[in-house]
Amino acid sequence: MIVPAAEFAAGTRAAGFDAGWRRHAAILGAVAVILLTMFHTDTVGLATIWWTSTTFGHCLFIAPVIAWLVWQRRTELARVKPVAWWPGLALVAVGGFGWLLGDAASVALARHLGLVMMLQGAAVTLLGPNVARALLFPLCYAFFLVPFGEGLEAPLQTVTVAMTMPLLHLFGVPAHVDGVLITIPNGYFEVAEACSGAKFVIAMIAYGSLVANVCFVSWRRRAIFMVVALIVPVIANGLRAFGTIYAAYLTSVERATGMDHIVYGWIFFGLVMAAVLAIGWRWFDRAPDAPVFDPATLQDEPKRRIDVLVVAALTLAVAAMFPAWSGAIAGRAQILPASISLPEIPGWHRAQMSARAPWSPYYPGADHYLIGRYENGQGDTVDLAIAVYGSQHEGKELVSFGIGALREDDVWVRVDDLPDLAGGSVMLVTAPGPVERQIVTWYRVGNVVTHDDTLVKLETLKAKLLGGPQRAVAVHISTEVLPGRDPRFAMERFLEALGPIDRLADRSAGLR
Repeated sequence: MIVPAAEFAAGTRAAGFDAGWRRHAAILGAVAVILLTMFHTDTVGLATIWWTSTTFGHCLFIAPVIAWLVWQRRTELARVKPVAWWPGLALVAVGGFGWLLGDAASVALARHLGLVMMLQGAAVTLLGPNVARALLFPLCYAFFLVPFGEGLEAPLQTVTVAMTMPLLHLFGVPAHVDGVLITIPNGYFEVAEACSGAKFVIAMIAYGSLVANVCFVSWRRRAIFMVVALIVPVIANGLRAFGTIYAAYLTSVERATGMDHIVYGWIFFGLVMAAVLAIGWRWFDRAPDAPVFDPATLQDEPKRRIDVLVVAALTLAVAAMFPAWSGAIAGRAQILPASISLPEIPGWHRAQMSARAPWSPYYPGADHYLIGRYENGQGDTVDLAIAVYGSQHEGKELVSFGIGALREDDVWVRVDDLPDLAGGSVMLVTAPGPVERQIVTWYRVGNVVTHDDTLVKLETLKAKLLGGPQRAVAVHISTEVLPGRDPRFAMERFLEALGPIDRLADRSAGLR
């Protein structure tokens, strides 16, 4: 929200802020707007995530909460003198470098975190260490502007399944589980990422941190409240999943899931928040009108002061170095061949793709993408898919959410992770039918072949910052699970004839 200058000045005068305070605050506001404009792609990306993602919708409320926290401190804050303090530039530089690493490795989390840290650094630099200590919690609370926590989805899926199955059996529902698929007589349910409860746990971390700071003084009570704030939504989500499946067992899948979406989106989280607040209410030990800090302890004259306009210019100059560095990196993309083709493999010939269980990985930003089916004389069939990138950047990434062997909202669902095959990760997936497949995945980045998403990001970062091959290649092989045939043995024979994955990837990228 942008407040008109006259209204802002009137508000600060009413709160007791002197002309020096108003000058520093106005310059900070201008610097913040310029930083958000300078990194407009990430600014828009953050806003889009907040507005469209059900997992991170709570981030829309973080900025108003920060404004309220600052307003709550206004009386004491007016008695602390702001000063321009050049050591705060170190925080701006740390944030800028983090943004650069995220940009080089195509990690949105690092870019968004770096942008928030640059804004925090600007506040510390333009207002000084005393004001920064007075605003320590609101400044730190700004970290919740960054969408994080998607890594919680997989373990929480497991926890939800582990809670749901005993409850179903306790209530006499004949259910069995295969990975994250729970089957009952009149249908089956996938405990998907969206049903894991991660969105509630992530939001409750932000909510619990706010309540712990505002309502408690004792650090012990704060810690206990945070534990409760994390445990309650996990338990509640397990009960919700059980209730949905049990309702489907008694009625129908359509009626139960329709009711679940209404309850899940509009009522459930509100009830969980109220329950957590009710549990902690009795032990609140901070009075609502108690001052948050003592301004008398923040009157020391800081050293290393500097003119506020000079340090504002330095803040913007430090931040601008990193997109300039990123621009220089972007010019080193790999030159790829105009076209590529699937290899000829001894003992295997090309065959028609499956009409019974079609599958293809999803790489929307790839410069080249091929998929084909091979068959040998024994009747084994294996699909081979290759995706090639000359370089990676935002929107054109080898590894990202919804990209790879399975796409978002795919008909194929991961059931289990199987033992690795020739250095590649193996997953078992299923689709309506039911039909099962095994899929093996390798990535070639820099001079490394791996199946680890984190290592892909690190090698991408290394290649961009230190030089080296910019190309990135994904290789998948897959086969259907059919009665009387061993899919793993078929893929082993195919790999033996195909040869090393690094040679296939390099040849596809035009490297010898």
